[in-house]
Amino acid sequence: MRIIYLLPLALLTSCASITTGTNQVVNVQTTPLSGARCELANDKGTWVANTTPSSVSIKRSYSNLSVNCRKDNHTGTTSVHSSTKGMAFGNILFGGIIGGAVDAGSGAAYDYPANIIVHLEQSK
Repeated sequence: MRIIYLLPLALLTSCASITTGTNQVVNVQTTPLSGARCELANDKGTWVANTTPSSVSIKRSYSNLSVNCRKDNHTGTTSVHSSTKGMAFGNILFGGIIGGAVDAGSGAAYDYPANIIVHLEQSK
């Protein structure tokens, strides 16, 4: 009979994984030129935006997202920090340590800014 009391807690574990997932779409823009090819990378993988402005689906992670862009003789690089979503703290409170650990390990507990702007400079 006690298992009935544990069922709601089991359903709440990995809350961020269930509600927002481990992927996130980010928009990449370059200034002062558009039409650049950008490579985005973190510890979960590497993704390509073939022509800016562009939207790219990436894997969420605690680690920084590096963005390297190139067009003709112009290049630009930036590093974007992830932030912990508020939902992750609620998951620890209601879902326990296991739910929080799953979200942290999968990257679901983190978010990058939705818009990333990379300044391109002429290569020397």
